Amino acid sequence: MAIKTAQDLFLNELRDTYHAEKQALKAYPKMIKQAQLPELRQAFEEHMEQTRGQVERLEQVFEQLDLGKRAKRCEAMEGLLEEARSHMEEIEDKAVLDVAMIVSAQKVEHYEIAAYGSLVAMARQLGHDEVVPLLEETLAEEKATDERLTKVAEGAANPQAPAGEAPGRKGKAA
Repeated sequence: MAIKTAQDLFLNELRDTYHAEKQALKAYPKMIKQAQLPELRQAFEEHMEQTRGQVERLEQVFEQLDLGKRAKRCEAMEGLLEEARSHMEEIEDKAVLDVAMIVSAQKVEHYEIAAYGSLVAMARQLGHDEVVPLLEETLAEEKATDERLTKVAEGAANPQAPAGEAPGRKGKAA
């Protein structure tokens, strides 16, 4: 699709985000299975359910704007999820894998926060006020998931590490 107008760009980004969410849905079951920390597993399970709702909201956006409900291949999400898959295949230490999955999941969340933030701004600019609340709801969920993952990382991912100790410095003065 040639992008000639702001509306074309909005539709392109909407379709890209739709594909990204559907890809994430496919990735969650393996991440849930691999997660060792109960808090992480629960966060992934709950966000997978949220993501189903996010896909439904995107479908509502397409319907409300009378647009064809089509996805556009999201190469960015493919790359982020491929990186997560690589971690799951390469990292043997389960505690380290949990941390790597948190890092990967937060990269996904940050991408989605950027995508939804842009969609909200474009929808407003284009006068698509009827879909702004749908997009804002998802944006809020993505931000909350990112915050939750941060709390899991800080509270449970490496409880043995002394606070403030730099990696590789084991108590040595800087």
